[in-house]
Amino acid sequence: ARDFLSKPPTIDELVSAVQRAGQFAREEFERLGTASSGSVAVEHQSLGGVPGARGKIITFYTPKGGLGTTTLAVNLGVALHAEDTPVVVVDGKLRFGDVVLLLNEHGKHTVADLAPRANALDADVVESVLITCEATGMKVLAAPTHLEEADQVTGEQFGQVLLFLKSLFEYVIVDTSSALDDITLAALDASDLVVTLVGQDIPSIKDARLFLDWMRSLDVPDNRIFLVMNRFDKRIGITPERVGESFRHEVDAVVPEDFRHVLPAINKGRPVLETSRGAPISRGIVKMAELIRRRLTELETAEEIG
Repeated sequence: ARDFLSKPPTIDELVSAVQRAGQFAREEFERLGTASSGSVAVEHQSLGGVPGARGKIITFYTPKGGLGTTTLAVNLGVALHAEDTPVVVVDGKLRFGDVVLLLNEHGKHTVADLAPRANALDADVVESVLITCEATGMKVLAAPTHLEEADQVTGEQFGQVLLFLKSLFEYVIVDTSSALDDITLAALDASDLVVTLVGQDIPSIKDARLFLDWMRSLDVPDNRIFLVMNRFDKRIGITPERVGESFRHEVDAVVPEDFRHVLPAINKGRPVLETSRGAPISRGIVKMAELIRRRLTELETAEEIG
């Protein structure tokens, strides 16, 4: 981390420091991915989902926890949901998921109720398990309410549930854990687009770089990765442009730090897009949603041509 103490760091210093900081953890990161992929393998062929399926699966992932995947996933759902583009937000943090908390909702059923019948789902059963968000109309598939129930859901079952939801909704938005466990790998495997968050701190940059390198090693195209710098503070010398150059992947969207509006929204159980539509973070999320929608359209067009 001492490599970043110069203010502001040069691009060469940024590249060099990220590479040095990440080298020691690379083998462990790859080992975790390989060990976790016993039942679900993340492969380029799977990214893009099922031919002819209705919707798109958008998975939020960051290798470093605490960067705001749940907040962005929920609010992206709010931004994309409409009568003709229905959205379901899936809580993939099975042990400690907070999606329903951020929406002040609760229900009797969770993903654990669908898992045992994942290979024989029907629309009526799924509808009975989903929670309807009263304020927005979008649907939520909640995480289990008891830790022991989370252990009963396999990666294979979770992936089957996601693909079925894809046949019912225009957008399936998945919030995932930072751990590369079978559940997270299943979500990555089913995804049309992986929204990867990075911050302005050295550990976050190092971990995001490792994740991008790992995805490239699996031949996942860069345009299937949508890189977001969240909680951006312009006073910090590490900019999206510098990080993008060091990653060899442009930072696709920037969402500013806006603690003043985010925390009250979380504590009220309401999306910040509802409580503070004109706030900096809300403007950033709306712009992110536009860019994600555009990227998905570009990917679909490329698939049709190719």
